[in-house]
Amino acid sequence: MKVIDSIVSQAASIAAIRRDIHAHPELCFEEIRTSDLVAQTLTQWGIPVVRGLGGTGVVGIVKSGTSARGIGLRADMDALPMQEFNTFEHASRHEGKMHACGHDGHTAMLLAAAQHLAKERHFDGTVYLIFQPAEEGGGGAHEMMRDGLFEKFPMEAVFGMHNWPGMPAGSFAVSAGPVMASSNEFKITIRGKGGHAALPHNAIDPVPVACQMVQAFQTIISRNKKPIDAGVISVTMIHAGEATNVIPDSCELQGTVRTFTLEVLDMVEQRMRQIAEHICAAFDVSCEFEFDRNYPPTINSPHEADFARKVMAGIVGETLVLPQEPTMGAEDFAYMLQAKPGAYCFIGNGNGVHREMGHGGGPCTLHNPSYDFNDELIPLGATYWVRLAEAWLAADE
Repeated sequence: MKVIDSIVSQAASIAAIRRDIHAHPELCFEEIRTSDLVAQTLTQWGIPVVRGLGGTGVVGIVKSGTSARGIGLRADMDALPMQEFNTFEHASRHEGKMHACGHDGHTAMLLAAAQHLAKERHFDGTVYLIFQPAEEGGGGAHEMMRDGLFEKFPMEAVFGMHNWPGMPAGSFAVSAGPVMASSNEFKITIRGKGGHAALPHNAIDPVPVACQMVQAFQTIISRNKKPIDAGVISVTMIHAGEATNVIPDSCELQGTVRTFTLEVLDMVEQRMRQIAEHICAAFDVSCEFEFDRNYPPTINSPHEADFARKVMAGIVGETLVLPQEPTMGAEDFAYMLQAKPGAYCFIGNGNGVHREMGHGGGPCTLHNPSYDFNDELIPLGATYWVRLAEAWLAADE
């Protein structure tokens, strides 16, 4: 493994920053302390910063030479609204808030790379360090873009990275094409006619209608979609009734839809609406159908994914650059990849043995109350960022 020595020598101080961020988690668009810390740290290293994109976003600018070329490296900063189970010293100090997805580690890896890039500047062009707010449901990437991210900071391509628990520490994964799914939410309200449970003929019960609807939705996945196309419809909430002897007036269904392509998403939304409205009509009840599209699918550009893979192989060797198995999780870096070529990769976070005693119960998986980022990844992730930027700016356009 060819990690950069100067980054290794500073790893402990960067890990301390990571743990400080972990202890003070902030939710989407509330990353005031975190963005202050990032901006102050970059400024101390002589890196100009621009603040305010997406509300709490920070962009660091590292220039070298005379080339007008530029590359973007992105890390997310926000935490999740969940209670931490860990008992180590850097556990969350804020009730109901936790860095359970490793955004503290992503921020730390990019800071470590920034420190080296600013000191050595072995490249010709500009590296834009994008510290993004509100990945966890807030669409911070989209908000930074709406505030002029790519107009104010002209970059040819943009790259992102996420730690991946269960994947061996010391390994990477990257592939071309869809690597994370679109994320969408639906809410369906079935309005019938309430009444006494002993006199169902005097009511129009919305609950059997909901049951028919839930089952029918799965035929979209099994019979309307090509078997080789991925798609998931999950009805995760059914709300109806307040008493055992009362037929409710209404029943509400909520859940998510995830696909790897917009074409499949269009079809799923259309069929869900048709099924919901027609089943309701058949049972003489009314239907209110809401479908909200959140994050689009994350789709890596072929050239950029291959470029990233070669950089990774130069650091850890070919055998430790794994195929990137697509996941039905979603990521708002997808917005950036809709506007710019680029690639979103995984870095192995290990199996959780890095956690200290008293880490709490459960596995070290993402969005788990016992999760913690593996600080041993900081030199490797930072080395990848540095070598990627240097190689990209040295390559022929």
